[in-house]
Amino acid sequence: MRQFFTRSPLLVMMLLAGYAFLYLPIVSLIVYSFNESRLVTVWGGFSTKWYGELMSNGPLLDAAALSLKIAALNATLAVVLGTLAALALVRFRKARGHKSLGVMVAAPLVMPEIIIGLSLLLLFVALENLTGWPEGRGQTTILIAHATFSMAYVTVIVQSRLAHMDTSIEEAAMDLGARPLRVFFTVTLPMIAPALMAGWLLAFTLSMDDLVIASFVSGPGATTLPMVVYSSVRLGVSPQINALATIFIAVVSLAVLIASVILYRQEKARQ
Repeated sequence: MRQFFTRSPLLVMMLLAGYAFLYLPIVSLIVYSFNESRLVTVWGGFSTKWYGELMSNGPLLDAAALSLKIAALNATLAVVLGTLAALALVRFRKARGHKSLGVMVAAPLVMPEIIIGLSLLLLFVALENLTGWPEGRGQTTILIAHATFSMAYVTVIVQSRLAHMDTSIEEAAMDLGARPLRVFFTVTLPMIAPALMAGWLLAFTLSMDDLVIASFVSGPGATTLPMVVYSSVRLGVSPQINALATIFIAVVSLAVLIASVILYRQEKARQ
């Protein structure tokens, strides 16, 4: 490590520039969440009044709560469906329709979001005309739309883990009399747990961040946080959004810190 810093000053500068490019905007957002001025680009003194006003902003808090709810449900559903699809792609390579399933899984990864949103909107309208479900657009349609493209990312992550997993452990469990379903829950699932967690977190982030698809499939009674933020940007960003973003960053940073401490203690105990 010392040789890296002494012999590669250009690489160090590039590394610092990259970190600055990624994290300076976040630091700026946090700083301006304590700004006295209503203008988010003009410093008017230190104040926490925007956090107080945020607590009384019902529409913004409702949108944040709705986004968190949909993101959590979407991540869970995407992990279940993505794991099943990954198992089919890895363990049943000679089955009929294997290549078609692979193409269908990969399609949402390369397809523009506006096409996905428009196609799902047409699907929901057609279903409503034929069966009466879903009745209008709202939380359910947003959840289905998010799970549709999120499961593709989960499938890729879990598929990679399954492809490099040692199957001899599963074979040993079956030799000892365990049924396939029990082998899956007691052997396979714990071994791919890190991939499942990574897929869940990625699906959660994708759902929280989505604007285009949610704009197509949402209705008047279901407005997600990205939609509220985008509509406010056109009229001028409120410092309350900076305050809300700062709270999200603090919660995520705390969760990452706790996870790092737990992993460090587990690794130390294992050593």
